[in-house]
Amino acid sequence: MEPMTISQVSKSLGISTRMLRYYEKAGLIESRRKEGYAYRIYDENTVCRLRRILLLRKLRIPVRQIKIILQNPNAATAVEIFQKNINELDEEITALSTIREILSRFANELANATGLPLQSLLEKDDILLESIESLALVSINFKEDQTMEKLNQANISLSQPTDIRVIYLPPAAIAAAHYVGDEPENHVNTLLDGFVRENKLHKIKPDLRRYGFNHPNPVDETGYHGYEAWVTIPEDMEVPAPLIKKHFAGGLYAAHMIAFGNFNEWEQLFIWANQSEKYEFAGDMKDQEHMCGMLEEHLNYVNHVELENTEPEDFQLDLLLPLREKQP
Repeated sequence: MEPMTISQVSKSLGISTRMLRYYEKAGLIESRRKEGYAYRIYDENTVCRLRRILLLRKLRIPVRQIKIILQNPNAATAVEIFQKNINELDEEITALSTIREILSRFANELANATGLPLQSLLEKDDILLESIESLALVSINFKEDQTMEKLNQANISLSQPTDIRVIYLPPAAIAAAHYVGDEPENHVNTLLDGFVRENKLHKIKPDLRRYGFNHPNPVDETGYHGYEAWVTIPEDMEVPAPLIKKHFAGGLYAAHMIAFGNFNEWEQLFIWANQSEKYEFAGDMKDQEHMCGMLEEHLNYVNHVELENTEPEDFQLDLLLPLREKQP
């Protein structure tokens, strides 16, 4: 198999180019540079390794555990990790089954007592307590021959964001860093982090916020793209070159928190917006230059600034989708 570009791998495996760069930074895969070619490429062994990584991620294995599995050819290591995750899943399944059984029993009790006011029924704790005390352990059997299609469907179902918040981001003065080329996120992060630490911005403005977005989005097989990052600053603060002072207009956004690397959940955020009865997407899909108005917010950024050796997998991000209320 001929080596593949980052964009070709992205399209072939259904994974974002940014996720590929994250896996590389985390030490899960390696790319190489072809002589006379500016962009990273991946050989057949790396693509096969990526397929294994994606399978393990669909099984909800964390990146740090995947790294251990891939570094240890001994199957005992993988078995130990799998068993630990099985135990955690068993606990989660039992808890969810318990909640489902309680709700079912409670619903039946309410249905059989329709002659009483709802308020009086809800105030009778003995109904709920009786339901809880009468619960039996629920056993769930999994078929061993789960197909990849079923696994994909399960992964999609489990990835449905249930924590969507609709928030208002206030207008703010910002210091912006922008870079186009290889690993642009690293370049702008270094610039902004240095600016914040040098000026003790997190002391001057403890409520500072840190945003970012692709600028431009990768649109061809090279994976060529840029990244722009912002940090909010006091209105009267000046910024040194190459940083640029700008103004963020703020606005209404749908927010969904992810662990760093789970950028595939953008798709689920769009699905939520499309299904919303009250809100609709307010960005511009034609504006690929600025990621259509979408943003990422680095949560706990002040903590990251003060602890310089924070690992990327410890980061939490809000994916921010611009919204507006639907007109009647």
